[in-house]
This record gives sequence, structure tokens and C-alpha cells, in this order.
Amino acid sequence: MSFEHSHIVRQTVEAVYRNESRRVLATLVRLLGDLDLAEEGLHDAFRAALEQWPREGVPSRPRAWLVSVGRHKAIDRMRRNPRYQLVGEAQSGLDSAVEEDTSRHDGEIEDDRLRLIFTCCHPALPLEAQVALTLREMCGLTTDEIAAAFLTRPATLAQRIVRAKAKIRHARIPYRVPEQAELPGRLEAVLRVVHLIFNEGYAPSTGADPTRCDLCAEAIRLGRLAVELLPESEAVGLLALMLLHDSRRRARVTSRGEMVLLEDQDRSLWDRAEIEEGTRLADRALASHRIGPYAVQAAIVAVHAEAAQAESTDWSEIVGLYDVLQRLEPSPVVELNRAVAVAMRDGPAAGLALVDGILARGQLADYALAHAARAELCRRLGLKADARTAFQRALDLTSQAPQRRLLLRRLAEL
Repeated sequence: MSFEHSHIVRQTVEAVYRNESRRVLATLVRLLGDLDLAEEGLHDAFRAALEQWPREGVPSRPRAWLVSVGRHKAIDRMRRNPRYQLVGEAQSGLDSAVEEDTSRHDGEIEDDRLRLIFTCCHPALPLEAQVALTLREMCGLTTDEIAAAFLTRPATLAQRIVRAKAKIRHARIPYRVPEQAELPGRLEAVLRVVHLIFNEGYAPSTGADPTRCDLCAEAIRLGRLAVELLPESEAVGLLALMLLHDSRRRARVTSRGEMVLLEDQDRSLWDRAEIEEGTRLADRALASHRIGPYAVQAAIVAVHAEAAQAESTDWSEIVGLYDVLQRLEPSPVVELNRAVAVAMRDGPAAGLALVDGILARGQLADYALAHAARAELCRRLGLKADARTAFQRALDLTSQAPQRRLLLRRLAEL
């Protein structure tokens, strides 16, 4: 076996892991009834692939092979470890379980990944634990990535995930899509999960990639499933919001991987089909009797999408929509975004006063975008020393490579 052949197979295994590991995990959870056992089976299966595929060749159906191997290795592990006797019902039928049917249509409501989301988002778990666990299990995000999304410490997130898994195991929380009557009360956490998945794809918290297209696509797919399952205004609004943001993906990064600010983007690169669908869905969400935060956020992004040039953006409408959003979901981040919109409408001095007020209260002190916004407003006002200090503070708080390059470029321009 040549080194070149082994290297090619290893690359294939890595590609299958990126594209299929979350599907394999979700199916193993369904078959095994235990998250930890399914994770161990997943890793055992990929270790086996690294050992066997170079010798035996890549199977024609890699996902089915991984599910089968992962299940059998998990059964062996279960028999050796008394801890897994808690999984009683799952164990009783494992020996006779049929091979995974890979012909299952992704659009089915019974999709394993959708089942897994609702399991992780069970109301018996604290809301933040629901979100953290689902991001970990559904998308394979690291603890550091989830912590960045939550603006909290990785150690705190790790404990939250461990406790959530234990709660699912000991409370025997079922792996299923809820009944229709249960869905409204379960939707909030699911939508929050989908939104954070999209955010991590659209603006990754760490790493060298400016965008993780796989996560964006997965979030949009899950958003469509949520709308199909329960077409309430907030599900529709979130799908609209993601489509409208995703429509700008090609324009926000240069061919060299450099980030491009919204006002400098080539709008001819925006995806008009996504804008049309997103705008239509945003209008549908706003027409509801119960308007929520996602519907308002989608309306804000739709205003940007409707502007042929940055100069024609209706900032007064955007400020008004942020006023509505602040009443619906008050937060310092919403307040910061409103301050930036006020700066565009009324001038940088007005916006800087609002941003300084937020920071003076001790809010967003460790939020890189708050300092980047302050730096940009200072730059526009000719306050170069203040701008340099704020850009440097934002740089110190940023680990994502393209964002760091953008901040360094801004510093160099000063």
C-alpha cells in the first residue's frame, strides 16, 4: 500500500467525517438510545475506517458502513460496561436491528437530526443547556466555539453539556419529534439553536475560514424543516433572516479571503433568488398577529437587501425597526446595532455617544464588535488616537483570522 494511496484514503475519511458525521451520530442515537454511547460508537467507527478503508477500499455507502460498524462496536462496549445497562429498552432490540436505510428522504419530519434537536431541546433541560448540547451534537462545534457564541467560558459550557447529557439519560427523555400539541412550547429553543448554527457558519468565532458554508447550509435546511413542521411567524422569520444574510455570502469575502464590509460590497454578487425568497418570507412573518424578534431582524436585513447602493439604504426605517426589536428583546447587542444605525442616519457623533454609553455601563466590555464599532466611529470623526486604541482592543478580543486581518488593515490605514 503506497503512501499516496493511504493519504488519499485518509483525506476521504476526513471528508466523510465533515459531511456525514452528524448524520451518523443522529442515527446512532436513534439506534442506541444514549448520547455518550452514540458518540463513542461514532469515533470507534471512524477509527475503524482509518484502519480498514486503506486495505479494503472505501465502501459504496460510507454512511451505512459507519452506522453499522458504530452500532456493533457500541453493542460490544455496552456489554463490557455495566454503566450502559441503563439503556435497557435500546439494548433489547439492538441485536435484531436492521441495517440503516440510507434511502430515507432528508425532507421527512422523522429525519434523525430533527429528532435529535428536539431531544436536546427538551423542556426538562435549561434553555442554554439545550442550545449548547444541540450545537455540540448536531453540528460538532467545539466547546470553545459554543462558548464564543454564548459569550461565556469554555469550562462553564463543558459542565453544562455534561449535566444536560446526564439529565437526558437519567430522566429517559425520549428521542422523538414532539406531538403537534407540544410543538409551540418547544419551538423557541430549536429556533435559537438553528440561529446560532447559522451565525457560527456565517461569521465563525475561531479559525482561518471567513465562512463555514456547511453550517450555513445546514442551518437553512433545518430552518426549512422547522417551518414545514410548525409554520409560525418566528420560524418563518428566522428562515427569512438566514436566507437574506446568506444572499450576501459571496460578496463579503474577496478571492484572497479578506472580509468586505457591507457598505463596500459588490451588490451584483448578492444572490437575488435568496433575497426574493427571504423578503417574501419576511413580509409573511411581519403580517402575523404575533411578531417576534426574528421577524423584526429579518425585516431589518430586508431593508439592506432592497437598497441598490449603500447610499440608498433607508436608515430611518432601520432605526425604527431596532426600536421595535429593543422593546421585544432588550439587550446591549441590539442597543449597539441600533447605535450604529443612528450613526448612519444622524452622523458618527450621535452614534459614538450611544456606544460610549453602553460601554460606560460595563456592558459589552469584552465584545470585540462593540470596540470595532467605536473605533470606526472615532475614525470617521478624525479621532485617530481613540480609533487606534479601540481597534487594538477589538483585535485583542478577536481570534477569527479574517476578522483579525480586517482590523489590522483598519489600523494600518490610520
